[in-house]
This record gives sequence, structure tokens and C-alpha cells, in this order.
Amino acid sequence: MPALRDMHISPSFGNVPALSQTYTGCCPRRYVVAFLSFLGFANIYTLRANLSVAIIAMTNNHTRIVGNKTVVSPPEFNWNIETQGIVLSSFFWGYIATQLPGGYIAVKFGGKRLLGTGVAVTALLTIFTPYFVRKNFYFLIAARIIEGIFEGVSYPATHGLWSRWAPPAERSRLVSISFSGSYFGTVIVMPLSGFLSEYFDWPSIFYTFGIAALIWCLIWFAWVFETPSEDLFISDLELNYIQDSIGNQGHRAGSMPWKKILTSAPVWAIVAAHYTENWGFYTMLTELPSYMEDRFSFSLKSATILEALPYLVAGTIVQIGGFVADWLRGTGLMTTTTVRKSFIVWGFLGQACFLTSAAHSDNPISFIARISCGVACAKIAWTGIGVNHLDIAPPYAGVLMGISNTIGTLAGIITPSLSGYLVHSDHSIMGWRKVFYISAGTHVVGAVIYYCLGSGKIQPWALEEPCIEDVDEEDAYVNNDESTHLVQTEIR
Repeated sequence: MPALRDMHISPSFGNVPALSQTYTGCCPRRYVVAFLSFLGFANIYTLRANLSVAIIAMTNNHTRIVGNKTVVSPPEFNWNIETQGIVLSSFFWGYIATQLPGGYIAVKFGGKRLLGTGVAVTALLTIFTPYFVRKNFYFLIAARIIEGIFEGVSYPATHGLWSRWAPPAERSRLVSISFSGSYFGTVIVMPLSGFLSEYFDWPSIFYTFGIAALIWCLIWFAWVFETPSEDLFISDLELNYIQDSIGNQGHRAGSMPWKKILTSAPVWAIVAAHYTENWGFYTMLTELPSYMEDRFSFSLKSATILEALPYLVAGTIVQIGGFVADWLRGTGLMTTTTVRKSFIVWGFLGQACFLTSAAHSDNPISFIARISCGVACAKIAWTGIGVNHLDIAPPYAGVLMGISNTIGTLAGIITPSLSGYLVHSDHSIMGWRKVFYISAGTHVVGAVIYYCLGSGKIQPWALEEPCIEDVDEEDAYVNNDESTHLVQTEIR
């Protein structure tokens, strides 16, 4: 099979070859990887978020359907809202510890085994969660911390994988497909957890999602490979396309340029944006079930169905946003930097407006509609944030994700405890409004920081060869006599 550079490719997506011209067979292998990683992140978030729903049934009176009768079950655990905040945030104590190590391992050795192992261990601990919590409160805390440790490698591992699999012209869409699984996982976990709690009691929540994640692990290890060249099922055409597109950007990095990474303004722009997005996301993830019950007196089942809507919107927007971002770049309408700044800045400002509006909503339908619009704005921003590490430093993307997610995870630790404190200290609606105001303000600050410091350009310290350090124009496409192929670097 001839290499892509020796073939005539007619551009059909800007200057990017048509998808059908980059592979043979029934489906491109890189999209198989994207779909399976999508399912992986769906499982990751069901394992992460199931406790947010289960804890309501564990600590409150709740109804169960037994035969043809409705039975009211008393709370099994007498935890106040501050204790619940500690339980919900304990996952992130472990999660924050493995971001940087996970990024380093992904850069050095690849992300496939790292991601699969992390999910497998978390799934096993999830299955044993009912035993742990009934045995000892501190067993539950320890189990959640360990789950966080093993899930902490997820994002860095995925970036490590995509640094070897994703052609630059398709990065936004492939990364967006992968990460959007987290929102569909949240869509699944909320209503299904409510159903399982009502018909089978709360332990069934942990058994169901733990077993589902283990099944995914078996498929992942069997069908996904660390690099395209190791893939047993990839066509020669697709292999050549990926290798020619990525060039030396996806190489396994040698020594880390730590000083240059840590003094890079675009890196800290990503960190600020990641922290901001996480603040809004984790506030909704951990507090929305409690807010719906406290503010609108919704039953667990009814609340979880409505709460799933914002995450369904999020998953859809992320996937659409990835394709739109690649289209804008591919057609030359916007540079990568302009695309990233437009998506992130306007997304954050929109989220801030809708959060403030939602804080004053007295109707549950109106509240969910406003939250859904806010989440849509935030996920437009995430379309830029999630792939920006690969934009500025492809060889070190896993490490950069580790850095940004380490600091971003602080939001997951702070928000449950802060929300619990604010609501507990002020039992009126003002306690909850403060939660929304703080989140809105955080998004405004994040938008300003990214606008000032953000970039979509490959940074000089990320380039392997000195001869291409002078590049300057983003995502240039070069035509020659026989082909149109992407030059991933920026030509002065």
C-alpha cells in the first residue's frame, strides 16, 4: 500500500482529506479507539458519581417498591450534610495524587494499559463499597481515596494515547468523542441509580456499575493497542495517514523540560481554564441531587431523571463542538488560538450568566432549563480545554493534562465541603445562592485569565528538532503537485 504522501488526496473538509480516503475496511481504527474510550469515560463517571445519588438513599427515608407494595425505608446512616461532604470529596483526595505520575507514565509507556488498569481496580472497589460502608465508615473513606488514586490516571492516560493516535486535523473531534463519555455516563448513572435504589435498594447501584465497568475492561484490553503500528487490525492506508500526519510530534519524549513547562504562560492558561471548568462541573455533579431534593422537594427518582438532562446536553455539545472546532481550523476561518479562545472565553461567560439566573429560579423546570444552558456553554469551553494540551505540546500532552487536572481536581475537593458549609450555616435559599454565585464568579475570572494567556500554537520547547523552532503560522496546510497534506507545525 503506498504511503499517503505518494497519493492524490482531494480535500473535502477544508484542506483535510475526506475520512473515507484515510482508511480501508468497515471503520477507521482511530474511531474504534475513540468509541471505546467514550465508553470507558462513561464507565469512569458512573463509578465516580454513583455515590452522589446513593448517599441520598443511604441517609434519608426513601421509598422502595417490594412486590405490589411501596415500603418506606428509614435511613441506614445518620450522616449530616457536612459528613456527606467529606464522603463525597474523599474520592478527590486520592484523585489529585496520581495526575502527574499518570501523565509521566503515559508519556513514557503509553496510555492503554494505564487507563484499563485504573478502571478495573476502581470497578472492583465499587463492587465492595456496600461491604466497606457497613463495616466501618473509615473503610468507605479509604476505598474512595484508593478509587480516586486509580481513576486519577484517566485523563493523562487518554492524552498519552491520543498523542500517538490522533492526526492533528482530527484532534478536537477525537478527543471530544472520548471525553464526552463522561457526560453520558453521568446521564446514565443518575436516573438508573434512582431506579435501582427504588426497586432493589442502594447496594445494587454499586454492584451494577462495578460489573459493567469490568466488562468494558475486558473489551478495552482485547481491542485497543498502544500505537497504530502495534494494532493488528489497522489498514496500511490508515496507518500511513496517521504516521504521516503526526510525524515526530507523537514521539515518546525523553527528558522533561520541566522548567520551560512550568514557566509557560499557555500552560498556566490551560490550568486556570481546567480549574474553572472543574469547579462548575463538580458543583453540579455533587450538589445537584441534594439541591433538587432540598429546594424543590423532589423524590429521588424524579430528581435524578431531571438532573440527567444537563449532562445529556453536555455530551451532545462536546461532540458537536469538536467537529465545529476542526472545521473552523481546517477551512482557515480561524486559527487554532482564535478557536480555543472563542470557545473557552465565551463558554465561561455564558456559564456564569446562566448560573446566576438559575440561582433565582423558583420553578424546577425553569431551573433545569437554565442549568442545561449553562452546562452547554461550559462544554463549549471544554471542547477547547480538553484538546489544548495537544495543541501546544503534543509529546508532553499527558504530562500537561496531569498538571492541569491536578490543580483542577482541587475544585472537586473544595466544592463539596464549601457547599456543605454554606448550606449548613445558612439554611435559607441564600445558602444555595452563594454556591451558585461563587461558581459564576469563578467562571468570569477563568475567562479573563485564558483570554490573556491562552494559545493554540505549538510551543518552542515542545519541538523535537531545532530546525522547526521558528514556526509561526498556525495549522498551515501545504499543497504540492500530487497531494494535499497537513503540516502540523507552523511555518513562518
